[in-house]
Amino acid sequence: MKIADDILEAKNCELWTVAPDDSVQNALIIMSQKNVGALLVMQDERLIGILSERDYVRKIVGQQLDPEQTRVREIMTSDVVTVSPTATIEECMQMMVRGQFRHLPVLLGEIVVGLISIHDIVRALMGGK
Repeated sequence: MKIADDILEAKNCELWTVAPDDSVQNALIIMSQKNVGALLVMQDERLIGILSERDYVRKIVGQQLDPEQTRVREIMTSDVVTVSPTATIEECMQMMVRGQFRHLPVLLGEIVVGLISIHDIVRALMGGK
């Protein structure tokens, strides 16, 4: 049975982060440049939230906020669901489906070791790397 750590080993585990006081506009630029759908929000090397494309659409576009003036902390998801590297792929998928989110940080204690996307889960279930 595959686990979260297996997914992390098979992919580029470079983590893209943003600070809570960065502008949403800056975060969107990073997402675009790195071709990712979510950024980890870190403060003092600690995970305090996650910012996804969905957060942007629902909160910036939906509420007609200015992304240059809005801070990441104002729209990020702060109640982040995480898993350990030993969580099974099936457990990860169940959490994502139940919580209706597409990105799942992997933590070893309080240290972020990776980020799994729903795309990573599907690829692993299909036997790809």
